[in-house]
Amino acid sequence: MTPKPITVSIEVPQPRTKVYDYLDVMANHEPFTNHMLVDWSYSGPPRGVGSKADVNSKVGGRKEPVAIEVVDAVAPSKIVEHNVSAGGKRQASGTYELAELPSGGTRVSFTYAWREAPIADRLMAPLVRGILKRGNAKAMERLAEQLPA
Repeated sequence: MTPKPITVSIEVPQPRTKVYDYLDVMANHEPFTNHMLVDWSYSGPPRGVGSKADVNSKVGGRKEPVAIEVVDAVAPSKIVEHNVSAGGKRQASGTYELAELPSGGTRVSFTYAWREAPIADRLMAPLVRGILKRGNAKAMERLAEQLPA
């Protein structure tokens, strides 16, 4: 059994198309996630399905290689990334969902969902989920600060 998914959200004043255009470029993820993902290198197209990044996760005080690839993109509402780490034992999806707000802004939601999890993740699920939820919430705050006006 895998840990339950975690979802974090933030509301930003930018229109959904602008937020999507920013998130669609893999290299734009580095500045708002580099508090937990470091040593970025990119391959594939710079945006859209097939865009890839190899990073090191520094969550929990240790570095671990993570391969990220965009596997689905529906402009301007959804981007799905798959990531693989722990020597293939951890496989997860990260999904950005963008919803228009009545004010003209955008609600950005990010859900991290394990597809496969190593035994340590499963045994320490509440702790692991808490660490990731805090880290991803901080990423959403940083995204809001870095989105072009």
